[in-house]
Amino acid sequence: MLAGPCRRRMLRVALASAAPLCSERGAGLPATRPTRSQALGSLKCFLGASKMEMTGVSLKRGYLVVEGNDCMGPAEEIKKQKVSECCLPKDGDRLDSDCLPTSETEPKTPEVVSAGKGKKNSGAQLEEEEEEDGFSEEGEEEEAESFAEMMKHGLTELDVGITKFVSSHQGFSGILKERYSDFIVHEIGKDGQISHLDDLSVPVDEEDPSEDVFMVLTTEEKQQLEELQLFKNKETSVAIEVIEDTKEKRTIIHQAIKSLFPGLETKTEDRAGRKYIVAYHAAGKKALANPRKHSWPKSRGSYCHFVLYKENKDTMDAINVLSKYLRVKPNIFSYMGTKDKRAITVQEIAVLKISAQRLAHLNKCLMNFKLGNFSYQKTPLKLGELQGNHFTVVLRNITGTDDQVQQAMNSLKEIGFINYYGMQRFGTTAVPTYQVGRAILQNSWTEVMDLILKPRSGAEKGYLVKCREEWAKTKDPTAALKKLPVKRCVEGQLLRGLSKYGMKNIVSAFGIIPRNNRLMYIHSYQSYVWNNMVSKRIEDYGLKPVPGDLVLKGATATYIEEEDITNYSIHDVVMPLPGFDVIYPKHKISEAYREMLTMDNLDIDNMRHKIRDYSLSGAYRKIIIRPQNVSWEVVVYDDPKIPLFNTDVDNLEGKPPPVFASEGKYRALKMDFSLPPSTYATMAIREVLKMDTSIKNQTQLNTTWLR
Repeated sequence: MLAGPCRRRMLRVALASAAPLCSERGAGLPATRPTRSQALGSLKCFLGASKMEMTGVSLKRGYLVVEGNDCMGPAEEIKKQKVSECCLPKDGDRLDSDCLPTSETEPKTPEVVSAGKGKKNSGAQLEEEEEEDGFSEEGEEEEAESFAEMMKHGLTELDVGITKFVSSHQGFSGILKERYSDFIVHEIGKDGQISHLDDLSVPVDEEDPSEDVFMVLTTEEKQQLEELQLFKNKETSVAIEVIEDTKEKRTIIHQAIKSLFPGLETKTEDRAGRKYIVAYHAAGKKALANPRKHSWPKSRGSYCHFVLYKENKDTMDAINVLSKYLRVKPNIFSYMGTKDKRAITVQEIAVLKISAQRLAHLNKCLMNFKLGNFSYQKTPLKLGELQGNHFTVVLRNITGTDDQVQQAMNSLKEIGFINYYGMQRFGTTAVPTYQVGRAILQNSWTEVMDLILKPRSGAEKGYLVKCREEWAKTKDPTAALKKLPVKRCVEGQLLRGLSKYGMKNIVSAFGIIPRNNRLMYIHSYQSYVWNNMVSKRIEDYGLKPVPGDLVLKGATATYIEEEDITNYSIHDVVMPLPGFDVIYPKHKISEAYREMLTMDNLDIDNMRHKIRDYSLSGAYRKIIIRPQNVSWEVVVYDDPKIPLFNTDVDNLEGKPPPVFASEGKYRALKMDFSLPPSTYATMAIREVLKMDTSIKNQTQLNTTWLR
């Protein structure tokens, strides 16, 4: 098992069938109406999970939005660096060597939610919290109503151009992520193989140090060495006395310091008849970022590749945690694509000159992680090298008949779904990210500043609300910044920039925000335009290629001519994201692009920006995606707590797969499908259930069920 309570029962998120949006025949309402108690239970979980997202609380529970197949480059997918979490060893006294976090950011004990209340968690010796969502028995409905009222200013699918379906089946409802393991993502590598964690063994290497290096240093010594390594004290060295002085003992201490604290050198000194190992800096601050070259065997590939299994952490968070525990910079890690937080995900990672032995040791002390399938390679991984992701999803307590399910899944397999950018692309508050992107492209920097910093309706972290209120009242960046305990958020970075450069130099102030985060805004605007244009394309021309549509030949877009129309299907058609290096369809959708950008005070013929970073070259994206490797099964079950399939960790532990009865209280739909990079599983499940995936819509639907 993973250290600590690594798999807890997930609370429910009800995915109600939405009213017909804009499909030709529409989707029907659920066949059965949930009872009041069922709706209340689902609502509690949904609201709690939604508030969790707004407040950043790291709780293991279900969440409405299915994570996208987010495998784009760094400019496409932006992840905030977060504080790592650590579980204590069972003795509670000390951490293993690689489990000592940096003193700069002391990890907090993870909060735990499980089915029981008031009991001790044996895995991590943590006390479970009761009703962490903030609900009380008396105030459940009031809390639900107030949150729904707060979320009424949020976005719906209609707001971001998501309006069409491709299938004609009747929609039905289901519960997504009733258990956390109901949503699993496995990366598909560049060789087309699905990544699995199925081997925890460490490659045998005679040059690896003994296991003693992980235990020889005390907690106090590790703390001193860490502060020395990170230049956090005025001392130039740390001396460790060798209590039992033997050559073997000194060798192990030398190895432990050099292995666990990159950048430090060691030497042996005799002081008043006692032996000391003295640690000191080898080559200044740069040594921390560059692992020791001379300590790596020449016969071994420079990169250790491994499979990372993680729960409730996105890829950048995970790398941040690993780098802190290994005491190295995050930039020595590489990967092919980012995976989102609210799922169990399995992907390949590479790290420069960190041994498999050290990495495997982390399995003893990190919660929600498992590392395995180690190998040494000569090259790192590169973003975009993957072929996609394979999803395993369970929708529990479905209301659809077997015929409805069959129709929905056959349509997904044979036709596919509209390749919309999912709701998570556009933010969750009343100020969508695409509005900020539009202001950047318009060169309206005062508006950019205002959109990012002004108060807004919707659920947000309390300190952000206070920061915005202070900004609205004083327009003093220094005063507003003082309201933020976390300065690395976008708001904090912008305020810091304004304090440094002044209110008359917003461009430079905005430039303090990391480049990827800045580009996120303009990519969101591109996605907003694309969604709207694809909806109009399908409304005007349906699901067949027409003359003037675009298709890709290699990387080059060309027009479909009348005489070639039979050579293509709707699955070949692409639409452009606006930019200076794309062409537009040769039919009325081209004019629709122009009209939309003109209404936004942008010139479609001049998408180059005064600031090079914000110049949009554009790209092409298929309008319909047909998933591969689609399979499904409807199963019945009585106990909502039981898992409906095994994870990689379950298989490693030899757990037998679940056995299903022929009859039961509940029915669940198990789905498997593969998607290419840069597509959203949200949109595939939307097509099956015929629902609006926005937080706003789901909150209002759940609140209505209570009445």
